[in-house]
Amino acid sequence: MYKDIIEKKKKIAVIGLGYVGLPIALEFARKVSVVGFDINSKRVDMMKNHIDPSGELDSEAFKDCDIVFTDSLDVLKEASFYIVAVPTPIDEHKLPDLKPLLGASETIGKVLSKGDYVVFESTVYPGCTEEDCIPVLEKTSGLKFLEDFKVGYSPERINPGDKQHTLPNIIKVVSGCDAESLEEISKTYEIVVKAGVHKASCIKVAEAAKIIENTQRDVNIALMNELSIIFNKLKINTYEVLEAASTKWNFLNFKPGLVGGHCIGVDPYYLTYKAQELGYHSQVINSGRYVNDSMGFYVAKQTVKKLIAHGKDVNKCRVLIMGATFKEDVEDIRNSKVADVVNEFRSYGVTIEVTDPHASTEELMEEYGFGLVDKPGTGYDAIVVAVNHKEYLNLDESYFIGIASEKAVIVDLKGILKNKITKLTYWSL
Repeated sequence: MYKDIIEKKKKIAVIGLGYVGLPIALEFARKVSVVGFDINSKRVDMMKNHIDPSGELDSEAFKDCDIVFTDSLDVLKEASFYIVAVPTPIDEHKLPDLKPLLGASETIGKVLSKGDYVVFESTVYPGCTEEDCIPVLEKTSGLKFLEDFKVGYSPERINPGDKQHTLPNIIKVVSGCDAESLEEISKTYEIVVKAGVHKASCIKVAEAAKIIENTQRDVNIALMNELSIIFNKLKINTYEVLEAASTKWNFLNFKPGLVGGHCIGVDPYYLTYKAQELGYHSQVINSGRYVNDSMGFYVAKQTVKKLIAHGKDVNKCRVLIMGATFKEDVEDIRNSKVADVVNEFRSYGVTIEVTDPHASTEELMEEYGFGLVDKPGTGYDAIVVAVNHKEYLNLDESYFIGIASEKAVIVDLKGILKNKITKLTYWSL
């Protein structure tokens, strides 16, 4: 397989061209022949015109690439090595939603031929590839796993907005269904991954390695969020505490904040779901999720308390929230916990305005029911800096005084205004 791919006798297909899939497809397309497949025809048309629908890559990234973008099964069938990079979200009950993944498996099953390879990159619970995806591939294709086609798992490690830790520079965990597939999959990824690969002993190990990466971060951030609640009661600044503690060489320098996005705020639920299925109720992971999922409500409630303490009528207060994406300097609004802050403020009768230099007002309206103001007004009773976009890093107190009312509250969730605010009331996590 590897030999045929590098000689362009066989093609790689990437199914799902979002934040993860498109960078992978383009990286391979600089070296080998690629089919980029997505079920969204509008997105396909944009990519044909060298436009990244996710806003992560510029038009230069598409140049000198041997790639065909399509939503056609006839074109997809030209490939022999299929990489699945579709979302794995959770539903309204915070349970794994495998519909995109199983849909992609069914799509591949319709075009799968003897000798083909399928590699899944979507984050899942251990066992999902073999227990959920492979049966769909077999049923739809009529082919026999191992005998007719091979399967592997290689978890994605794309970090939206990160221009340093890109696909070629991150060690790639790879796994296969047998020794031969592991070797072929490893060599294929080594075409584009300069940092090299780590060969996991089996598919379940690779699945587990991925899901604990984000679970570990989630639990650590939850600890910081809980500490920030305690330090707030002690009337000391969390970021000053962390600054002091981080002088110790082995201190883990995590910070408090809203935990959203499609990874850290989602992946732990896949692991706890599988644990529950096996008869084990996860204590630490579930507790961490509870703390992090509660932070949006906590932020709004604490701000309202401060407005009341300043003698303000909450029903007449106007609050500006700066930042709506799930993290800094990206357009991605998926699972943004800023929405929780907005909803909690609204439950108190507060008038909310939201601004963000990166987010789409149409997407926010469709997803969360609120849009963006073109530019901030004046007379805000509270200003919440929710996301530390680069556009906000150099703002000084005079800026906030210019748009604030008398006795306004500045809420700084990421600590970027620490020691900058002296005349207005300042509060941070």
